Amino acid sequence: MSKIRLMGRNHSDELYTPKEAFEVLAPYLPKAVILEGALGTGRLKAIMEQAGFEVRGTDNYQAYEGEYDVMVTNPPFSKKDMFLAEAYKRGKPFAMLLPITALEGIKRQKLYQKYGIQILLPKRRTDFNGKKSPWFYVAWFCWKLLPQQMIFIQELKGQGE
Repeated sequence: MSKIRLMGRNHSDELYTPKEAFEVLAPYLPKAVILEGALGTGRLKAIMEQAGFEVRGTDNYQAYEGEYDVMVTNPPFSKKDMFLAEAYKRGKPFAMLLPITALEGIKRQKLYQKYGIQILLPKRRTDFNGKKSPWFYVAWFCWKLLPQQMIFIQELKGQGE
C-alpha cells in the first residue's frame, strides 16, 4: 500500500511512501513483473512505474491470483503478519517496508527462522510526513532479493551527512 495507517489510542495517521524509500530498494530489484500487494492510493505503484518497472496492483493480496515475479509493498502495519505469512506461502521474492519493530513478535520470528529474512536498512529514518521529523524507523524486509542477509545503506540520494 502506498500509505501507512498508524492507529494509536488518540489518533490516526496516514503516511504515504516517499520516493526516497523506494530508491534504496530499486537497485536490488530484478527487471520483472512486480506486484504491489497493498495498492491503496497507488503512489508506490506509480513510483515503481516511473523507475521503469512493470507493476500490477491489488488491495486484496490474499485473493490475488494474477501472475507476478516479485512482490513489493508497504502493507498496513496492523496486517504485517498476514502479509508475511502469505508471501512466504507463495514462495516468491518479496520486499515489504515495515517498522524495524517487525523483527519482534513470536509469530514473525518463527517465520524468519523457518524461511529466513533479509533486511535493507536505510541510514536515516524515512520522512513519511514531509516535515523532516520522522518518529520511527522502517526498513525493507526482503526474501530472496538481496545479496546478503543485511545491507546498511550509507546515504540516500541527495542527502548529506
